[in-house]
Amino acid sequence: MDEKPRLRQLDFQPVYHQGEQMWYLRDPLELSGEQLVMPPALAQLLLFCDGSHTPQEIHAAFCRQIGQPLDFAITEQALAQLDAACLFDNERARQALARQQEEFRSQPFRVPALADLSYPANPHQLTMMLAEYGRADQLNGWQPWRGRAIISPHIDYQRGGKVYSKVWRRAQTAVLEADLVIILGTDHNGGAGTFTLTRQPYATPYGVLPTDTELVDTLAAAIGEEAAFAEELHHRREHSIELSAVWLHYIYQQAGVEPKPMVPILCGSFHHFVMNGHHPAEDELLGTAVTTLQRATAGKKVLTVASVDFAHVGPAFGDDYIMDDTRRAALRQADHNLVQAIIRGDAASFYDQIAAVEDRNKVCGFSSIYLMLRYLQGSEGIQVAYDHCPADDEDHSLVSIAGILLE
Repeated sequence: MDEKPRLRQLDFQPVYHQGEQMWYLRDPLELSGEQLVMPPALAQLLLFCDGSHTPQEIHAAFCRQIGQPLDFAITEQALAQLDAACLFDNERARQALARQQEEFRSQPFRVPALADLSYPANPHQLTMMLAEYGRADQLNGWQPWRGRAIISPHIDYQRGGKVYSKVWRRAQTAVLEADLVIILGTDHNGGAGTFTLTRQPYATPYGVLPTDTELVDTLAAAIGEEAAFAEELHHRREHSIELSAVWLHYIYQQAGVEPKPMVPILCGSFHHFVMNGHHPAEDELLGTAVTTLQRATAGKKVLTVASVDFAHVGPAFGDDYIMDDTRRAALRQADHNLVQAIIRGDAASFYDQIAAVEDRNKVCGFSSIYLMLRYLQGSEGIQVAYDHCPADDEDHSLVSIAGILLE
């Protein structure tokens, strides 16, 4: 048992177990095969697992918190289970992390996490499904587009398939003519302002998309190996890059050409910037990452993809209101204003609009879009798609998505 246990960064999710409400302690890194659920009363002892209390002090504080004395064995057993599941920031968790990183990096490629879950693993069936999303989309008069960047959703294909199709079909020429594709995806479990790389190539049902490991090495050397790869295991399960990578590979497959190199980058949360009054423009790591990327890709024909969703609003996302017609209209206007900033290539305005309302619409592409705009250093473009996707059975919650092409 640690002298002063400290919980790692976890995701606490309310669940029902045997008819009772419990807390599921989800580990984003999945360092252990164990899944722990705790009753609400017992979960209160986690408040004191902050690295400043001994087990005895945790027990005493826990008893005071719930207002009754308990046997120390209850606290001791709970702490032992947390430790066994690698949920404490200690040597056991660090060894598990090192083992799993080594296992991930030793694989020939990053295995598709959503194949046969969110889309068919069979390439023929996948092609039929992706083609169907574009069947009603008329490209009459559309001229070959050779722009520099696109914004694509990362919501599931069942809800966002038509928006994906409108973006990627119109970006086909740019995809095929690019020397390099950079995909900036939302890291849903990412730490504050992280910029997470991997040297692992992403596989899809069509084969393997090669990674530009030389560029990855250049970026890692600039921001430091620790910063670049500390959360690399998030690539293992994160869907944001994968769902755009499949469409990218589909374009190559349909054209019958070998895919060009890709660099997958997961972008962490900007919540701390919004809440503490700091700004990502002043962040040394992110600034170094962006300028290094600019220098290293100068002279190359690069297509940059922000694989993102926009608002997440309604009861399903913790809001105390339903998305009625009035709120939906207001959201369309708020999203329109964000899109206009994107189309102008105005990273500062894009950031400021979200920060001004403390990201109340929970824009899932906040960091990825902002960093893409910084990388592009000015752009102009067009919106080709926009939609509200239901997020609960009552249609009281929604996710907004958009498709944008940037010159």
